[in-house]
Amino acid sequence: MPFNGLFKKKSSAVLGIDISSASVKLLELSRSGGGYKVQSYAVEPLPSNAVVEKNINELEAVGDSISKLLTKSKTSLKNVAVAVAGSAVITKSLEMDASLSEDEMESQISVEADQYIPYPLDEVAMDFEVQDISDDNPERVNVLVAACRKDNVDNREAVLNLAGLQVKVVDVEAYAMERAFELVEPQLDLAGDSSLVAIVDIGSTMTTLNVLENGKIIYTREQLFGGRQLTEEIQRKYEMSPEEAEYAKKNGDLPDGYEEEVLAPFREAAVQQISRSLQFFYSSSDYNDVNCIVLAGGSASTKGLDYLVAEKVGARCIIANPFAEMSVSKRVNSNTLNNDAPALMIACGLAMRSFD
Repeated sequence: MPFNGLFKKKSSAVLGIDISSASVKLLELSRSGGGYKVQSYAVEPLPSNAVVEKNINELEAVGDSISKLLTKSKTSLKNVAVAVAGSAVITKSLEMDASLSEDEMESQISVEADQYIPYPLDEVAMDFEVQDISDDNPERVNVLVAACRKDNVDNREAVLNLAGLQVKVVDVEAYAMERAFELVEPQLDLAGDSSLVAIVDIGSTMTTLNVLENGKIIYTREQLFGGRQLTEEIQRKYEMSPEEAEYAKKNGDLPDGYEEEVLAPFREAAVQQISRSLQFFYSSSDYNDVNCIVLAGGSASTKGLDYLVAEKVGARCIIANPFAEMSVSKRVNSNTLNNDAPALMIACGLAMRSFD
């Protein structure tokens, strides 16, 4: 069984490319003093149904969109970090002898893999990463094993190869989000020894809740809800094409009455989805509140959503911006970057793999 996918090691600077249901997003970072600098970024919409629920349906269409993304960004990098959805990945934490070499760990995991992977092993992309020393025994280490179907990895590699790019890292979206949260956390001014933060990533068709305790994800839940519902309601009410509706939504170019008749019900629905996801978390844990909610994804900046979440959920709410303390290259439009910032969290976490 090949260990050939997740946590793939990088060999040089990589572009973070996030392939979502509605768009592809690219980010290139460099080091600047003790922080980071945005060297290039771009967002390119995808044709309808090219990617459905994080699964790539139309390889050539997605590859073409990535080619356009490269032209827009003007980047010269060819190596890429990409991610698969958390729902597609099985993870297992194992405790192993700290004295084992990487090859010995790989052999041992291969022998035991069929105990916790419900797929034929020849259809699986798999990798492992040593996390830390065991709390119970300093001669043992905790090892994270991750596996998903090979076609999830192969399809991402295929569309990037079509655009002339080389995949150096295959990550998991939740881990990329966790990495990008390092840049947002200082903005939260969290007090005390323990902090519990909910990141709500509202994409086009999927909303993902990640709950982090002291910066580490302890809970993830995905549900079908996203900004496309708002776009479709704009289409229906104002008799627009999908492209016209998306443009009008993004630029606020809509008739009087839009906010009360269309936007307000969407905001209420979004808050209901967030509240429901949090209730699932509370019912499966010892917690009954969070210190802060961070809104990410393309719909995070929906007018008034952060205020409504704070009011209804009863927790402080901010909109994610991992670039708040970064310097920006002259070829990057700072205003556009800040507008797109909440939707670039996963791309940012992937681009940060350059510095592992």
